[in-house]
Amino acid sequence: MAKKPPVGDPVQDAPQVGAPKHAAAGLPAIAHTARIAGAQMGARRATLTLLKVNQKNGFDCPGCAWPEGDHRHTFEFCENGAKAVAEEATLRRVGPDFFAAHPVADLARRSGYWLGQQGRITQPAYLAEGATHYQAIPWERAFALIADELTALASPDQAVFYTSGRTSNEAAFLFQLFAREFGTNNLPDCSNMCHESSGSALTETLGVGKGSVLLDDLHQADLIIVAGQNPGTNHPRMLSALEKAKHNGAKIVTVNPLPEAGLERFRNPQTPAGLAGPGTTLNDLHLPIRLGGDQALFRALGRLLIEAGALDEDFIAAHTHGFATYKAAALATDWADVERATGLTRTEIDQLFTLVLAAGSTVVCWAMGLTQHKHAVPTIREVVNFLLLGGNVGRPGAGVCPVRGHSNVQGDRTMGIFERPPAAFLDALQKEFGFAPPRAHGFDVVRAIRALRDGDAKVFFAMGGNFVAASPDTDVTEAAMRKARLTVHVSTKLNRSHAVTGARALILPTLGRTEKDHQAAGDQFVTVEDSMGMVHASHGGLTPASPHLLSEPAIVSRLARAVFGDRSVVPWAQFERDYDLIRDRIARVVPGFADFNTRVRRPGGFTLPHAPRDSRTFPTATGKANFTAAPVEYPKVPEGRLLLQTLRSHDQYNTTIYGLDDRYRGIKGGRRVVLVHPDDATAAGLADGDYADLVSEWTDGTERRADGFRVVHYPTPRGCAAAYYPETNVLIPLDHTADTSNTPAAKSVVIRLERPDPTRA
Repeated sequence: MAKKPPVGDPVQDAPQVGAPKHAAAGLPAIAHTARIAGAQMGARRATLTLLKVNQKNGFDCPGCAWPEGDHRHTFEFCENGAKAVAEEATLRRVGPDFFAAHPVADLARRSGYWLGQQGRITQPAYLAEGATHYQAIPWERAFALIADELTALASPDQAVFYTSGRTSNEAAFLFQLFAREFGTNNLPDCSNMCHESSGSALTETLGVGKGSVLLDDLHQADLIIVAGQNPGTNHPRMLSALEKAKHNGAKIVTVNPLPEAGLERFRNPQTPAGLAGPGTTLNDLHLPIRLGGDQALFRALGRLLIEAGALDEDFIAAHTHGFATYKAAALATDWADVERATGLTRTEIDQLFTLVLAAGSTVVCWAMGLTQHKHAVPTIREVVNFLLLGGNVGRPGAGVCPVRGHSNVQGDRTMGIFERPPAAFLDALQKEFGFAPPRAHGFDVVRAIRALRDGDAKVFFAMGGNFVAASPDTDVTEAAMRKARLTVHVSTKLNRSHAVTGARALILPTLGRTEKDHQAAGDQFVTVEDSMGMVHASHGGLTPASPHLLSEPAIVSRLARAVFGDRSVVPWAQFERDYDLIRDRIARVVPGFADFNTRVRRPGGFTLPHAPRDSRTFPTATGKANFTAAPVEYPKVPEGRLLLQTLRSHDQYNTTIYGLDDRYRGIKGGRRVVLVHPDDATAAGLADGDYADLVSEWTDGTERRADGFRVVHYPTPRGCAAAYYPETNVLIPLDHTADTSNTPAAKSVVIRLERPDPTRA
């Protein structure tokens, strides 16, 4: 039977800490899934709903973007995917009575966990200027308010249109179409905060800003290097692919500051051995690298490959550019510098190199541990250099594998959600719709926050997500948001962004991925693109949480009609009526989507073209795959300071907090913990169990502080620390970003630990 939401925020002052686990999934994951799903949905609804997750005739999981193979298990979801589905398909509701009982000031005092637990929002809600409470409002009035604000702007560039990675292809295409018909490229998205560095590096070096592997390539690889990633929590279904690769003979190496249970041992809940037996050991080698040392490691591997003559010389000669310059830089690598940067010994690096030499094909997977550093783009270029040396692009079992987070974050970018759109995309848009889209680049996430802060942006419209909690420099971001004339959030559930508003605010409740979408032309479906470029349909089946909900395509279409009236050249009403018409236009605008409606109706969908993978052709400036030779960088930390990485707990997906435990790391009942090497904690005079304030240090001299964190002695490299976001986003300076990509550098924040001051308010 489903349970009611918590009335009060749980106390998190004294988290319990035990020993970290050394295996992931298995029976504990099944038990936890059943408990969470039952509490939100009830047993029968939970079972019927979960049986549809990631099935060919079902709906795409609203969690991560990991792909499915052609063969689907009956239970084709992971523990965290089940949590995401449970919170969307919950029986709990947030209606007018809730908003009447809770002023915005009360919502602002609540934790993200409490807000998310309250349930689905049932009606549009409006916070008038000077008001203390949200109130229900008709859809027509909501659209009129937004239209009034947008049309009153001095310039279209005073509006910001943000997109979350949950948004479907159809909704994303319409959203960017609306923004560009309105006259702006201010289309920041969650990619700006995660894999923007990957896209920047891969576009320059390979010509395509996406991964080059398919699921079968992982299964066929001889060596898989997982760098800066924790699949057991962030992409749990990836563990099944790694297990299959392992059974096929692959070696797996983890390059990560922290040991992670899922990569040590995987107890596959789909197999008897995983449920009742010991499971599968995945790691052959774990290298506990210092934060930010990855570029130095891959440069060192390049030097060793060159010195050993272990190169694919035919591939290099036929398909690459810039090898001579790279070779000179690699051979100049200083081993002492490599050891300082990585914190690894030469022996450890040689162990990895032995596995590299023995491998006929290699895949490198990575996530935020590589992308969220100042030197993130050069680091990922260095990964490409390493793979190019062995010809490990464009053949089976080899390639680059940036593992995306949210379920359609890659698809949203494909659909044109990008503040710096290619000219070819804008040309195709103009040819198809007959209006001239703007050509000037727009705001990414960081620049959007600056624009709001400085008064250069007045309206903020978010298609999903939790922008305030996800963004860096929390105090700056919240102050910037409060300066807006109007903030609008298309949402399914409450989050922190609804409590940090402009002068006026709207919450527009939308259908979830799990729900039936019925329009004038009949039942509709949407599509998504997974982390490996597979596009497939998603059919919701549940009765919507409220009759007042609109789908995301309907919201965009009605907004456009309210703003443009009869002046638009786009058939917005038809798009709302029949999503096939949207897909017909996508097919004519976006490369790779020809005959979209036919192909996506095939079970499993279709694979988008990828020139480096498909034909070893590289649409770069040189027409070849580019070696690069950037100087090796790594964070330099003053004496007595630590380098902090922000990360997720196991009871979390992005900024959505499902619970207060992180069982794989041994944390229970609280999130304000900081993981520190015992020697670093001792040097700071802090025992395990003591409390400390985290204070970040940046060139602007501003003190950014996160108070009251329990110190946990943990096996992290010396000089490194880790703590959960969004609680620690307050420590990340807005201007501390990656070169080229402008991604917040959340994995290399210089901090000091201070004992709490009892006199501090």
